[in-house]
Amino acid sequence: MALHFVVDAPLQAGVGETVDLTGAEAHHAAGVRRVRAGETVTVGDGAGVWVAGEVASVDPKRVSVIVRSRVEQPAPARRVTLVQALAKGDRDELAVQASTELGVDGIVPWQAARSVSRWAGPKLERGVQRWTTIAREAAKQAHRPWLPAVGAPVTTRELVARAEHTRMLVLEPTATERLSEVDLGDGDVDLVVGPEGGISPEELDELRRAGATLVRLGDTVLRTSTAGPAALGVVNVAWGRW
Repeated sequence: MALHFVVDAPLQAGVGETVDLTGAEAHHAAGVRRVRAGETVTVGDGAGVWVAGEVASVDPKRVSVIVRSRVEQPAPARRVTLVQALAKGDRDELAVQASTELGVDGIVPWQAARSVSRWAGPKLERGVQRWTTIAREAAKQAHRPWLPAVGAPVTTRELVARAEHTRMLVLEPTATERLSEVDLGDGDVDLVVGPEGGISPEELDELRRAGATLVRLGDTVLRTSTAGPAALGVVNVAWGRW
């Protein structure tokens, strides 16, 4: 499979025209992946445009690709969003990475009651940027035409308000309903994952009253880093993505 790269601006180039990789992506292509003139690569803009082309020239600051084919992939008809509670260590980041590779369409950080990690002030902006970078690199690795957007962090109150307007499934080991057996509806779905200490009883009650459905994956308790990706796999099968 050809090496894949991502540009930050919308891809406008058509067949026979040139796409330039610059900045960090040029450095990655030239210095890390060591592409060579004449090699075939693919380039996407993260918003559905996907081109394949031939490397025309290589420089650490600019890699030029002549477009040989161009495809525009439509946005998914239905979207699944991971609402991931902030967690200690890199558990939440692992969830973001794996979920992106598995096709999640959006990611929302959640400051849950039991989240040990706290984003405030400058740390909030850095946290969102960190997750955005992880999602971008994971999507590039997976050769995804659409990159998932990382939203602003939400509080429990904001999450409860969100539950009133979307099909929200809260992953909870004590739930009686299995995710594989629950009705996903015909619209978008939110998958909510708590921190390592679990979602507090008060939060579960608030979310349930707002219309969210508590579901479990099986008879075992998964870490916060694996619960979201596992649930996403179930949804992918149910929606025929896999």
